[in-house]
Amino acid sequence: MYKGQVTIKDIAKELGISPSTVSKALNGHPDISQSTKKAVRELVEKWNYKPDPIALSLKSGLTKIIGVIVPEIVHYFFSTVISGIEDLAYDSGYHVMFCQSNESYEREVKAVQTLLSSRVDGILVSVTKVTNDFNHFRKIQESGIPLVFFDRICSELDTDRVIVDDEEGAFDAVKHLITIGCKNIVHLSGPQNLQIGKNRKDGYLRALKHYHQPIDDQNIIRCDTQEEARIIVPDLMKRAIRPDGIFAVNDLTAVETMNVIRECGFNVPKDVSVVGFTSGMISDITFPTLSSVEQHGYMIGKEAVKLLIDRIEKKHNLPSQTIVIKTEMVIKGSSKSVISI
Repeated sequence: MYKGQVTIKDIAKELGISPSTVSKALNGHPDISQSTKKAVRELVEKWNYKPDPIALSLKSGLTKIIGVIVPEIVHYFFSTVISGIEDLAYDSGYHVMFCQSNESYEREVKAVQTLLSSRVDGILVSVTKVTNDFNHFRKIQESGIPLVFFDRICSELDTDRVIVDDEEGAFDAVKHLITIGCKNIVHLSGPQNLQIGKNRKDGYLRALKHYHQPIDDQNIIRCDTQEEARIIVPDLMKRAIRPDGIFAVNDLTAVETMNVIRECGFNVPKDVSVVGFTSGMISDITFPTLSSVEQHGYMIGKEAVKLLIDRIEKKHNLPSQTIVIKTEMVIKGSSKSVISI
């Protein structure tokens, strides 16, 4: 058996033919006889020949590598998105290079620089909570590299994007709380510089208006982390008129909210019903289990990478597309039984 990295020249030398003949045989060229193709295939398998990816990229103009920037790889939602991205990318013959911004604008900028330096064919991005300057994304567009945003998008740039119907999901969550009899519903909201934060707050407000519930600005509180919930929720439970329903912008905040409510001597859902947004694995292992809005992260990942590969391979030259993934309200133990309204 041949030792070392096998090249087309090695195969050609062994068979006594030219490298171009080997290349044509591997590509099924009609000018090459079946006996030669068979001999080449057998030797390729015997020597475990693998095409040089650098040579292939120079020939095709593609590296077959996609770059992905996410805020947190360990976050359940983003991990499901990543699974969708990897599965479809792999099936389409692409490799994936991941970068984690860790909710840092500076790290996000460096990640863009790293991916551009790595000559990726396209980039998928979910922006950080703190990103307000989008020049690093403009550089991607100026480089002619396809760019697709998912979940957390940049509305300033004309790009393909895959988003969740956050407003409708929030509406359904608050509708559920109203349906079970909640009269004083608090929204623990996300950052309003992110479209998802705005949309989820808008869905909360729309549901209250639709069902003729009073709107109190003091019931909309910026709180989207476990640490913030631990500080804010005790004060909520000390109010003269305590909340009987809480809609949290994400599951982690919702779970910590339930923990604090219990520590304050109250019961979930008897005293306060809690609903989150993600419906991830954590929603099944809490006590009680967490009612939440399903985002379908795996589907988001597949749709995002499909859009990107279509742009990379220029399968269409349509205007930028926005794909909206519908949400689903999943009712579990943290909210009371439904009553008529």
